[in-house]
Amino acid sequence: MTVMISRVQMQVQVLHHLHLPCGSLRPTTSVLFPRWKPSLSVSAPPCSRYFSSTPLLCSASRHNPQSSGGGTSASIVGDLLDYLNESWTQFHATAEAKRQLIAAGFHLLNENDEWELKPGGRYFFTRNMSCLVAFAVGEKYAVGNGFHAIAAHTDSPCLKLKPKSASSKSGYLMVNVQTYGGGLWHTWFDRDLTVAGRVILRSSNGSFLHKLVKVKKPLLRIPTLAIHLDRTVNKDGFKPNLETHLIPLLASKLEETSLDSKEKSPAASSKSTHHPLLMEVLSEELSCDIDDIVGVELNVCDTQPSCLGGGNNEFIFSGRLDNLASSYCALRALIDSSKSPSDLSSEHAIRMVALFDNEEVGSGSIQGAGAPTMFQAMRRIVSCLAEKYVGEGAFERAIRQSFLVSADMAHGVHPNFADKHEEHHRPVMQKGLVIKHNANQRYATSGVTAFLFKEVGKMHNLPTQEFVVRNDMGCGSTIGPILASGVGIRTVDCGIAQLSMHSVREICGKDDIDFAYKHFKAFYQTFSSIDGKLKVDL
Repeated sequence: MTVMISRVQMQVQVLHHLHLPCGSLRPTTSVLFPRWKPSLSVSAPPCSRYFSSTPLLCSASRHNPQSSGGGTSASIVGDLLDYLNESWTQFHATAEAKRQLIAAGFHLLNENDEWELKPGGRYFFTRNMSCLVAFAVGEKYAVGNGFHAIAAHTDSPCLKLKPKSASSKSGYLMVNVQTYGGGLWHTWFDRDLTVAGRVILRSSNGSFLHKLVKVKKPLLRIPTLAIHLDRTVNKDGFKPNLETHLIPLLASKLEETSLDSKEKSPAASSKSTHHPLLMEVLSEELSCDIDDIVGVELNVCDTQPSCLGGGNNEFIFSGRLDNLASSYCALRALIDSSKSPSDLSSEHAIRMVALFDNEEVGSGSIQGAGAPTMFQAMRRIVSCLAEKYVGEGAFERAIRQSFLVSADMAHGVHPNFADKHEEHHRPVMQKGLVIKHNANQRYATSGVTAFLFKEVGKMHNLPTQEFVVRNDMGCGSTIGPILASGVGIRTVDCGIAQLSMHSVREICGKDDIDFAYKHFKAFYQTFSSIDGKLKVDL
């Protein structure tokens, strides 16, 4: 028997069956809603769509069974989503990269130790657990041969807890924060926020332990002022004071709480720089006593998972795409281009990836690109592999034969603000890597380096785009010029086109992730043959 029913009646029945209130479209399991017509038979619904309250396509296991294979045709988008969801801070991003390198058979080095390297070997080290350098030595490496490197960064604009974060206002416990980098801070209001980062713990034997922590539940909130109390906000714009308005709310300040006795104790007094309630949350997460926590370095993080979105699931919605998307594509390209001995059997160069911290604030730190981390590593590698070589200028010759890809996200053209782009250089999402040019050297790309990098793409049918900023606008920069000028290494600046850069929630194209991964992998595998065909300084 065919039952005729209206759209509203059908939705009410479905929601009632799921024990959900009318108006709710967030069931815990996928629900089928037909695309309705005036008179529709329930027994034969036409074209259908699914809606679910669970995080949409947030990991490789949900939607991308090929993603872990690493083959030519396999997509890495699912694995990127997993990486993003794991990497809430620069520390977690580095730790996850470390885990993947070890799983792939790379050998962990320590900068404090002597190194023993050999052709065909794969190695890496970390610095400050927020910077990482990994490399694979070609089997046919000879002293003076170059490095083929890709550099990116692990940090993103965020809020960081101040050394003394505890404060209170109007009966609420507040958490004082610093702004890090050039974030779009208005996007942090009314988000479900929490904290993640690292802590230092005192162990029972008197030593200290370095541990990462991530509180996954929504813990903090920065509420906006109701429009009834700010009537002109839509006309005059939302202009919060970053010192007084951008303070997350932690909890109600109760007159009597279970923590009062702890606050009066000597142990609680030593933690008075942070709310005892926050310290209790951290201790529960770490399964330790509050007294064991002797140092914290925490970021404020958005709890919403990274996921696919758009009408055809063609976009990636996530925080920290700038620049973890580039970091992961580079890392994965190195791992997958160096999996087996045969991958390095005909390689004369050294393949390298360098992930730095503090790019968003100028790179001037021990773990940033402004430090000589990568070039110190290069010098040590050349020296270690030289053995009994007594010739002149091994390191200098290696640098002259090297090539660096500075990978950082690019500004895709915004459909509502297309005039912000130079008319003939408007990169779009889903169209391949963007090569960045700037005559004033805000990017390190030259005519030669752009040509060589595009040739890599052409050999593998991979698209590229070009970007220059308008003459009447300022131009951002990357770690490219810093590294290029450090020792004189040839460099190209490129990136994946995105929108909402530096927002708490950014967007990029799903296809561009695979384009970037394949281009970086092709760079490692074929650049030696391409580079040898062009001679500039004879």
